[in-house]
Amino acid sequence: MSERLTKTAARNVFYGGSAFFFAIFIGLTAHSHLYMKNVSTNEATLTESVARGKRIWERNSCINCHTLLGEGAYFAPELGNVWKRWGGDADPEGAREMLKAWMAAQPSGIEGRRQMPQFNLTDQEVRDLADFLEWTSKINTQKWPPNDAG
Repeated sequence: MSERLTKTAARNVFYGGSAFFFAIFIGLTAHSHLYMKNVSTNEATLTESVARGKRIWERNSCINCHTLLGEGAYFAPELGNVWKRWGGDADPEGAREMLKAWMAAQPSGIEGRRQMPQFNLTDQEVRDLADFLEWTSKINTQKWPPNDAG
């Protein structure tokens, strides 16, 4: 038996291995898409106010300072679980009022603290943003962020 790998055998190993791993890649990609669509998020709970809240999030470039589910800048707190931190699951109206008061109080003017700008959002825009953050908090994030503080 020859101990050398012939060109033909090397080519067959390359093409066979490439095809095998490409098939695995396609399978994992399909699995990821199905997981995101069917398990991770609940598409049925998407409402027009959630979509408007997402547009407010994008229009004001909140992701330039905050993270949302681990994506974005690490300048300001993670907001993927802010709804739960503010007690929105137990008292949704209280969490909405907390967000409204927080947004109205910005910039806080505390010495030595990074300042969030005043966006002058209307009551409806704050409500839509709260709906978006509530919807985001219900995404199956597989325990992200790793702590409650965000």
